Amino acid sequence: MNSVSEASARILARIEPLRAERVPLVEALGRVLAERVTSPITIPAWDNSAMDGYAVRAADIAGASEAKPVVLTVLERVAAGGFPSRVVTAGVATRIATGAPVPEGADTVVRVEDTDGGAERVSIRSTRDAKKNVRPRGEDISAGGTVLEAGSPLGAAQIGVLAAVGAATVAVHRRPRVAFMSSGDEIVDLDRFDEVRAGKKIITSNSYTLRALITANGGIPIDLGIARDDPADIRARMLRAMEERADLFITSAGISAGEHDYVRTVLAELGVTLDLWRVRMRPGAPVGAGRFGEIPWVGLPGNPVSTMVTFELFVRPVIRRMMGHVRLHRTPVAVTLAEPVTAGARLTHFMRAIVSVGANGALSARLTGPQGSGILTSMTQANALLIVPEDRERVAAGETLHALLLSEEGSLAEQFAL
Repeated sequence: MNSVSEASARILARIEPLRAERVPLVEALGRVLAERVTSPITIPAWDNSAMDGYAVRAADIAGASEAKPVVLTVLERVAAGGFPSRVVTAGVATRIATGAPVPEGADTVVRVEDTDGGAERVSIRSTRDAKKNVRPRGEDISAGGTVLEAGSPLGAAQIGVLAAVGAATVAVHRRPRVAFMSSGDEIVDLDRFDEVRAGKKIITSNSYTLRALITANGGIPIDLGIARDDPADIRARMLRAMEERADLFITSAGISAGEHDYVRTVLAELGVTLDLWRVRMRPGAPVGAGRFGEIPWVGLPGNPVSTMVTFELFVRPVIRRMMGHVRLHRTPVAVTLAEPVTAGARLTHFMRAIVSVGANGALSARLTGPQGSGILTSMTQANALLIVPEDRERVAAGETLHALLLSEEGSLAEQFAL
């Protein structure tokens, strides 16, 4: 059995970013740049004001105070979007708006709060802005300079910068098409809920969970449906993954050693090379991985919690690498246990936990409750996976472990505090 880190490394060993495609900038949020972007322009294009106020020469306001203001003649008014028409010389000022070009001759913008706001003549009552509040040309971006490197994830700030340099379209790595299927005669879709109500079947919650996880992490889900416990049906659905030109193929259930676990057998018949089989972890030990033709395959366990945990550890990084990300894994954070934890078997345990931020900013963790791998509701309560190493069967309250925060919520506080 592989360790979790060994299993992840083996699964990722042959995964490469997908080819680039060009998309409109408005559709690029969450994608990863596939090429370096340079700017055709300088930003800002001119020295501009950082304040609403008056553009002056610093020498002209020396000694200005509340008791003895300096009075200057106002030449003109320059709004944002306008341009000055006159040079600032000794004894004069230009009324200016934030972002407007600073007129020639001025080296200072005095904020309006330090003046009487005069229209024809202005009284300046402070020198605190001397040689300040002028944003120089090219302070942000120079023409020909690199704006973003290839491999940059595109968030709101990056989208704004790309818009500023005129990048109406951008080259990004393609989103992976992820085919997935569940298997088992006992599971049905929502249209057969009457059978579930009658106690004859169970809903294929994994199908909906996987679709959501694939979408949330940037992939394009391709649902191959529910395969019966029949090798022919399993084979037909697997072949559809190739027909659909999937970039990644995921199966849920059917890879253990049960009498009706046919997925692994059918994969072998189809020539799938097996790079990985079983991991020293709980939940989710029966994880498989290999190549289905040219398509990477990851086989996840069937229990709902096991499916979600193994997706987080092994599939999410694959999708991220295909999308061009360099940072593939969540960083474990230190947490203090609010209660004792017993792990049991000598495996690495990933326990559903609730992490909260204390008054001192430190993170504490407590379990969601019973940790059975079929208790899907435990994942709805959890915002983290508490990592219990295989050599720590019992951990006392107050001790420190590490956790993977599954969402931003785990690091949020109820009140703003510095």
